[in-house]
Amino acid sequence: MEKWLHQITLEGALVKLEPLERKHNQALMNAAADGNLWDLWYTAIPTHETVDAYIDKALKEYEEDKSLPFVVIDKKTDRIVGTTRYMNATPAHKRLEIGSTWYAKSAQRTGINTACKYLLLKYAFEELHCIAVEFRTHWHNTPSRNAIARLGAKQDGVLRSHQIGPDGTLRDTVVFSITQSEWSVTKMGLEFKMRKNS
Repeated sequence: MEKWLHQITLEGALVKLEPLERKHNQALMNAAADGNLWDLWYTAIPTHETVDAYIDKALKEYEEDKSLPFVVIDKKTDRIVGTTRYMNATPAHKRLEIGSTWYAKSAQRTGINTACKYLLLKYAFEELHCIAVEFRTHWHNTPSRNAIARLGAKQDGVLRSHQIGPDGTLRDTVVFSITQSEWSVTKMGLEFKMRKNS
């Protein structure tokens, strides 16, 4: 059966999203060190000890047509400032999630997240013909919840005690989505934001 997700590069004025490769491990560690992101208890950021396994898992899921991971390159500096991916893809139902997203502290609240999500959503709806795109985050990750809402996604609900974290704590997962019928208005909103911020 033909794969749904193929390695591609997505590029806009601010960012370039390139397929994640094993050679990106050190650049990702440099990005994560900007703000010591691995200290955030409510999200899973790779450490020096786990980065190779993190990349290997993402690449394995790509081979299984469940995921398409990217590194995020800031075009002003030509540096990798984070990572994001299509994940939990279900080709039969034309649905996927955009997640496993994190950025260096210096890249946060700079317009990079909006630019990335615009590229990912545009490709998902206009090339992959998705009927819905999901976003999920930890209940306690307020910055992420606010960022997802600012994109124009609507909250579908909360999955209570949804996952057991590495430290044994239970995670409540907040689920948001944008549907195909909402994309044209969401797209206009994102384009307006990007013009305003440029």
